[in-house]
Amino acid sequence: MLEKFFRLKENHTTVMTEVLAGITTFMTMAYILAVNPAILGDAGMDRGAVFTATALAAAIGTVCMALFTNYPFALAPGMGLNAYFAYTVVGSMGYGWQTALAAVFIEGILFIILSALNIREAIFNAIPANLKEAVSVGIGLFIAFIGLQNSRIVIKGNNLLELFSIAGYNRAYNVEASFKNVGITVLLAMIGILVTAVLITKKVKGNILWGMLITWFLGMVCEITGIYVPDPELGCDSLFPDAIGSALIPDIRPVFLKMDFRSVFSLNFAVVIFAFLFVDLFDTLGTLMGVSVKAGMLDEYGRLEHVKGALMADAVGTGVGAMLGTSTVSTYVESAAGVTEGGRTGLTGLTTAFLFILSLFFAPVFLAIPSFATAPALIMVGFFMMANVVNIDFKDLAEAIPCYICIIAMPFFYSISEGIVMGILSYVVIHLLTGRFKEKKISMLMYICVILFIIKYIVL
Repeated sequence: MLEKFFRLKENHTTVMTEVLAGITTFMTMAYILAVNPAILGDAGMDRGAVFTATALAAAIGTVCMALFTNYPFALAPGMGLNAYFAYTVVGSMGYGWQTALAAVFIEGILFIILSALNIREAIFNAIPANLKEAVSVGIGLFIAFIGLQNSRIVIKGNNLLELFSIAGYNRAYNVEASFKNVGITVLLAMIGILVTAVLITKKVKGNILWGMLITWFLGMVCEITGIYVPDPELGCDSLFPDAIGSALIPDIRPVFLKMDFRSVFSLNFAVVIFAFLFVDLFDTLGTLMGVSVKAGMLDEYGRLEHVKGALMADAVGTGVGAMLGTSTVSTYVESAAGVTEGGRTGLTGLTTAFLFILSLFFAPVFLAIPSFATAPALIMVGFFMMANVVNIDFKDLAEAIPCYICIIAMPFFYSISEGIVMGILSYVVIHLLTGRFKEKKISMLMYICVILFIIKYIVL
């Protein structure tokens, strides 16, 4: 039956190869089960419920990809988009997380429509290639900045920000921390970054996950030996998972179907949805193209045969994920790890989806991973996203300057959406004022976006 459905011989693979590839893919992206609840927890959401929603959304999205396309790609709530959800939409813009979930749900519905009408590819082609790369780089910087803050390596200081010191931390936050609580966690985070970097350099499978687990294990050793002393008032809890009720799956009800649509018709809300659409659009299509090249799945014209089904799986996963209670679901570049192991069909994805379901029974382990252990994952994911900077044409200043503005705006404005807005605005204005707009053939969509952004800043 597996041979008939997944066409294993036709794709030059076997059941064993596909299963091993699926396990490899899961190992490389399982860090999201710890990181996503931590990030969305900062938005006020119940971490246990988000964990369950994350695992279920990843499983459902990946199953859709397997059934719609027979491709070995896995999906889960996307990095960058969860940060935008928590720190921009909820944190900076002041919306409730329920409203943010509504934006994600509407994005999913819009993507289903756009995918069905083949408009999604047209939108992708309308945005300049350099600006697409800049968005990825900017998000990488933003995510790394969040990791530095979550680990307390960077804290508030006399010059806005400064490197951690116990005296500076106590002064900035009006507490009485010491090396045995906050201080040692910062040191462990720095060690974790180096450990993860070494694992990545050595190309160890599941390097980001292993980096988190090793950092966490070192923390538990410090707690056993008395080097680390928990102090809940300072946010320094015990690092050992709660064994009581360890077989129970966290209740999803605190976040399930909690979308709030009351702000749907405001201009700011439209900008939020657009940012979700924009980032997810390029993240998914870029990942699909990149992994497809690695798997040798593109035809002689450089096209992916079942791209419509792949985009539909992403859209359905996003809509269902919002209903479950998590941020935008996207295709993961870590799928390349499974492809490298020989995965070529949807059986790889089904294996990965099964492991996400199985992970529900290990919730206490994933939820006990502290922020100083997840911070190295954020910083290293930021590194991978920043790598796209080499694809930007810095010789063409009319292209490079808007990309630069887009990149620096995201961490400095603490907003992914503002970075995208600044990038598009500066791109169109610079090309208009320098007479380059005819040469570059700027799409009508870009002009429409600029008009909408100007109206937004005037009205708001």
